[in-house]
Amino acid sequence: MHSLHDAPDLAQDAPDLDPVEARAAAVLALLTLDEKIAMLHQAAPAVERLGLAPFRTGTEALHGVSWLGTATVFPQPVGLAAAWDEDLLTRVGDAVATEVRAKHAADPTVSLNVWAPVVNPLRHPLWGRGEEGFSEDPHLTAELATAYARGLRGTHPTVWKTVPTLKHFLGYSNEVDRSVTSSHLPPQALREYELPAYRGAVASGAVGAVMPSYNLVNGRPNHVARELLDELRGWAPGSIAVVSDAAAPTNLVESERYFPTHTASHAAALRAGVDSFTDNDADPRLTVERVTAALAAGLVSEADVDRAVLRLLVLRARTGELSPPDQDPYRSIGPDAIDLPQHRALAREAVARGVVVLSNRGALPLPAAPTRVAVVGPHADRVVHDWYSGTPPYTTSIAAALVARYPGAEVLVADGADRVALRSRSTGAYVEVSDDASVLTATSPTSTRSTHLDVTDWGEGVLTLRSVGSGRLLTGSSWILAADAERIGGWVAQETFRSHRHADGSWSLQHVGSRRWVRVQHGSGLLVADADDAAAAERFTVRTVRAGAPEVARVAAEADVVLVAVGNDPHVLGRETEDRPHLDLPTGAQEIWKVAHESGRPAVLVVVSSYPYALGSVADEAAAVVWTSHGGQELGPGLVDVLSGDLEPTGRLAQTWWRETRDAGEILDYDVVSAGTTYWYSDADPLYAFGHGLSWSTVAYDAITLSTPELPSATGTTPEEVTARVAPLTATVRLRNTGARPVDELVALYGVTRDLPVAAPRRRLVARTRVHLAPGEAASVDLAIDVSRLAVWDVGVSTQGPGTSTPGAFHLQPGGYEIGTGPSSVDLPVRAPLRVTGTPRPARPLDGVTLLAHGFDAYDGVLTSDRTPEEGSAIEVAAGRTSGWARYDGLVLDGGPRATLSVASTTGPRTGHAPGAGGDGPGSGAGGPGTPDGPSVGTVELLVRRAGDRAGTWEPVGRVEVGASGRYSWRDAALDVPDTITGAVDLLARVEGAARLASIRF
Repeated sequence: MHSLHDAPDLAQDAPDLDPVEARAAAVLALLTLDEKIAMLHQAAPAVERLGLAPFRTGTEALHGVSWLGTATVFPQPVGLAAAWDEDLLTRVGDAVATEVRAKHAADPTVSLNVWAPVVNPLRHPLWGRGEEGFSEDPHLTAELATAYARGLRGTHPTVWKTVPTLKHFLGYSNEVDRSVTSSHLPPQALREYELPAYRGAVASGAVGAVMPSYNLVNGRPNHVARELLDELRGWAPGSIAVVSDAAAPTNLVESERYFPTHTASHAAALRAGVDSFTDNDADPRLTVERVTAALAAGLVSEADVDRAVLRLLVLRARTGELSPPDQDPYRSIGPDAIDLPQHRALAREAVARGVVVLSNRGALPLPAAPTRVAVVGPHADRVVHDWYSGTPPYTTSIAAALVARYPGAEVLVADGADRVALRSRSTGAYVEVSDDASVLTATSPTSTRSTHLDVTDWGEGVLTLRSVGSGRLLTGSSWILAADAERIGGWVAQETFRSHRHADGSWSLQHVGSRRWVRVQHGSGLLVADADDAAAAERFTVRTVRAGAPEVARVAAEADVVLVAVGNDPHVLGRETEDRPHLDLPTGAQEIWKVAHESGRPAVLVVVSSYPYALGSVADEAAAVVWTSHGGQELGPGLVDVLSGDLEPTGRLAQTWWRETRDAGEILDYDVVSAGTTYWYSDADPLYAFGHGLSWSTVAYDAITLSTPELPSATGTTPEEVTARVAPLTATVRLRNTGARPVDELVALYGVTRDLPVAAPRRRLVARTRVHLAPGEAASVDLAIDVSRLAVWDVGVSTQGPGTSTPGAFHLQPGGYEIGTGPSSVDLPVRAPLRVTGTPRPARPLDGVTLLAHGFDAYDGVLTSDRTPEEGSAIEVAAGRTSGWARYDGLVLDGGPRATLSVASTTGPRTGHAPGAGGDGPGSGAGGPGTPDGPSVGTVELLVRRAGDRAGTWEPVGRVEVGASGRYSWRDAALDVPDTITGAVDLLARVEGAARLASIRF
């Protein structure tokens, strides 16, 4: 009988393999087919005959260990990113990995495969999960994610402390309808903006797994995007396991309706490269049944199963599970390695490093010895958590930290909540909280402390009600209301309500989580959330015991300085499954601000939030504006370390704060190039720009010089190829600290471009470093520029790109550039010109060449879609449009008397083949090439004009009619090209109706 102990010996027989991969392969050889199939589910059972323990993928570790009890809670990733410091991120990742190991020591079912970091670029500030990402710049995202992953991975050469999983691949930054929306990513947006965020961490070898995202990209669900997953694996120096997102395999059939059966969908996902199915919670039964059925139907082979299981065994081997215990250096970490003193110190440091001073008119730092400091607003004396958070061992609020920092001062606190008592119209009695806070009843004849509720307005009519008596929030987690919740939380928040104000001034309350209305039961007087509508809900007369605004005004008027601590709760109006409605501050927060500002005292706006805000007039009124993410247990001390002047501010924005919601663009438009969005492409004037952040000193940028003013043009399918084909480029920046305080300055270089043939970012980060300057000190700083970041993805320089059948290559275009530096991406006082020499891209001869339809230079009204369920791309008319066009520039059609178009339609049978069964050949209709099946449902027309003549007239080449053949029944349709069309031309493909176009061959 074999055992797990055979594995080390078998590994020695495979000297060409990595020892970990050899050990995994040896274990694979010992498994039966049934055992292997069972391992494809997230909750893999034990194999007792081999000594293999049960295994489960996925411990959430976004900014600390989540959902497993007490653990150190670090700032949200968006706050960690504001430090722009890889060393800090690595140290945080290492601390988190230590605590994961501690949880695993206490409970071996805790997975050492961690689901972090999130590397989706923060393309749009309305994204409900923006708190989880690092930056809107994909390269900065990649660098910070790699640093965090290195900490999670550890430093041992073969045994990993934990195995990080990148989330979520790919094109994912909207929550509403996230499992059915398709992100349109033309080649340039895909190659320049989306993929780089993932590539750096994968190529570094610091991650061992990747999770696809729920959405589709270019019409294909990411969980069956084989070409993209294959390319991603090609970046890695070792094995990469692909773990599905929760319930995503089921979504392929039930919400996306991409496959007709779960057997077909599971087969397609397995063939595409998904190795672990996170579905049906801990029950593997359906996954096993569906994969077994796929094997029986011949849709997958045992080799497909073996490939997936091997990757999962490699993941497990990396944790030391398949090695002798003495080879795992991390087994010595015991259950008590939680909330260590060094972790507390690191958490406080991380908060401080991420604090960003956005504006300051002399109000900060705070006075050295204030008499009275007021802190007002919902975050004044409370620390809130997000969904992917652990349970902190303690929390220290802003108010508590001020008390500790200024023991001789009086700290005045007002949260701005209205304190009310609700009197039931049906019973005539006040709502009171029971002694154990387990129920609420409308039974109190008078208004006493047990009836008092503090009402906080989080915006859009969403309220929380906190019992003054219990100190806890009202919750509808049971249909009987209670007042025992410590905080807003849960997958569906149970602690929020909406108030409906009737014409007579009375209130009715709707429980947001259940959407049920609150009524008072007859007889018992219990408050229950079970009414269908407002008409059936209880009406309450509201008695204001203490108004929040006058209390804010009172404490503000008595203080030397007032801190207005407002922002969001991460479970409300913007979180997983819910995008933000807009960028404005909640109306309740605006009112608190107005009252504090009108006190006449210096008022500092302290935004504690997961997201940027459009602050409007508040930004102009504030004596200072400071931002911090939700910082976890050390929020107060870390923030006060900066506000007090004990530490110099080092935080810089890694995400733009726009002036208005519309400046951010449309949340569902992922093509940042054509949409002109993100700091790369937008011409909107930001409120606070990417890279912005003030210090307690001032820095003057005097000059920038380049090691060479000229570079040759270069082309390559990877950024590294571009860099290798040009000489190194270095910039020297001269700067001075002109203030009286030391400064830790972020010196960032941006490539600035205008009017190049292929649209290039208006500005883009190309290098960065930090320099410490004493008061009055000057320095010269050398920065190596990543020249490849000046390149664009140009579909015209190559007809076939890498991996995903993406035409084009990275191209450092000839033309004029500038390298600028300064306080932010839009404030670049010193710049150096850079010229790239070379000839413009030549026209492309197309004789005998296939032009892929999705490789357009420009487009309108069309979207990229899936050519088949498994591979390739095509174009079709966008939803809501009746026609559209795609343009292909600089083609030479000489010698090409015929154009053959590969066409299909969006109507008719969904596919000419069973989804997931493979194949993309022509269908079986009776018509020959170019003859549609039945009546025409759309057309494709080709037109040309002289290349580059933007004012020229489009001349028709011809059109083809498209019948209702079905999405994947591709047919060749031929057109004769007039012999009058010679030389270099631009080609326009006009698509109308239900037509689809995959390629044009001349």
